[in-house]
Amino acid sequence: MATGRSTKLTGSVGEFLVAAELCRRGLIATPFSGNVPHYDIVASDEYGGHLLIQVKTINKTNWQFDVSKFVDISMDGDRQVLENEVKEPFPNLYCVFVALGNSNTKDRYFIFTWNELRTTIVNHHNAYLKKCGGVRPKAPKSMHCSINIEEVEQYEGQWQKIQDAIVKTRQ
Repeated sequence: MATGRSTKLTGSVGEFLVAAELCRRGLIATPFSGNVPHYDIVASDEYGGHLLIQVKTINKTNWQFDVSKFVDISMDGDRQVLENEVKEPFPNLYCVFVALGNSNTKDRYFIFTWNELRTTIVNHHNAYLKKCGGVRPKAPKSMHCSINIEEVEQYEGQWQKIQDAIVKTRQ
């Protein structure tokens, strides 16, 4: 069972791994260890281009979210109704999901723009609601959502997106 301490350690490991990988790719990466809302790392290149990056780390198979941080949801009785998508908290915010490996597997990295992540989460939640007629079976008002590794494999290893986005901040 995850405790607050183990969850915090998992998050810190992911942030430091992402910062290290960005440094390997020639960027300066400064992690903030969860002390800044909405982002965990500032990455910059040698010319002053920079990017804010949110890191989410797991040591299992699913990332957990509050779907209402990505889409406005109203209730029609017990039925959830998805409305307007939430605007990204900062322009050009990027997200890196980390799936920690173990002694037999490597760490895996999935790179998204915040908007790509929002679309993934909203589509996932919308599909889930369609399966259950818009009413969550056990907790109709719950905003919990989980995304598994298989749903984000298309974003794996796309580090170049971050490097390209940093260059664009200089233009």
